[in-house]
Amino acid sequence: MRNSLETRLGLFFALALLVAFVVMEMVGSFQFFRGGVRVRARFNTVQELSEGDPVKMAGVAIGRVEHIGITNDQVVVVMKLENPKGAKTDSKASIRFSGFMGQNYVALSFGSPAGAAVTDGTELETTEQPDLGAIMAKLDNVATGIDNLTKSLTGVPIGDLVGPLTDMLRENGPRISSIFANIKTISTQIAEGQGTVGELIKTNTLHQSALAAVTNLSATADDIRLTIADARAIVRQISEGQGTLGKLTKDEALYRETTAAMTNLREILQKINQGNGTVGKLVNDDSFYRNVKLSLQKLDKATESLEDQGPLTVLGMAVGKLF
Repeated sequence: MRNSLETRLGLFFALALLVAFVVMEMVGSFQFFRGGVRVRARFNTVQELSEGDPVKMAGVAIGRVEHIGITNDQVVVVMKLENPKGAKTDSKASIRFSGFMGQNYVALSFGSPAGAAVTDGTELETTEQPDLGAIMAKLDNVATGIDNLTKSLTGVPIGDLVGPLTDMLRENGPRISSIFANIKTISTQIAEGQGTVGELIKTNTLHQSALAAVTNLSATADDIRLTIADARAIVRQISEGQGTLGKLTKDEALYRETTAAMTNLREILQKINQGNGTVGKLVNDDSFYRNVKLSLQKLDKATESLEDQGPLTVLGMAVGKLF
């Protein structure tokens, strides 16, 4: 009997330990005994986050919320990361929820490859998420506005809503009928190929003209290409010294002769400017100008004396000079 009681007590104690282990595992009490890294983050609001809620990275649980407290008008969340791989000092923390009625959790983003691994006491940057309560309040306001609009339309006779439209249609019925009749006539004429629009739609003249224009443009482009090819050939021949232009461009003898001719011309102009030679004296000596002017004056006087005498006197003088 004693052995049976001891056996029962032993089984009861083992079962109690197992239940306690399961309960402590569920509430996260064993997190205290496990190793890990403690980090913290500051939020303006943690919404419905509680101690023991999971900490996830890319949807994978890597730790739990260990403590939540308020400091300097901000909420400080202390998290214990059992598997801190991937968490870097530049990782960002945000509070999210799985579904509208799901559990809240802290989501950590992957840090940059160059970032350092988190250590005890590391404070992470945070990203604030929209408050679910604020979203629900906005949805409630929208629903209230729709409800008010529905109430405002409730009880209004349909005739009051469509009455002005009916009166407008009744007053302008003949005009509307005339407009539709004109539209029908115009569409019939276009379908039969009448008028400019009908000709454009029914005949292929425009298509042929466009095709001919494109063909002409293509031929013109070919001519331009040929012209450019000929110009390139001419430029190449000139650069190679072929032909008259090529020789003028490449032959140095022409350059030397032109330079010598310009030198001689400059020397001749200098001599003329200095009064050397016949042309220089004609240009620079004033006596030639005075002699010419005096001769013209004498010729003018002789002409006047001949005009004063008669023709017979002039003829007698000429005969007397001869004989």
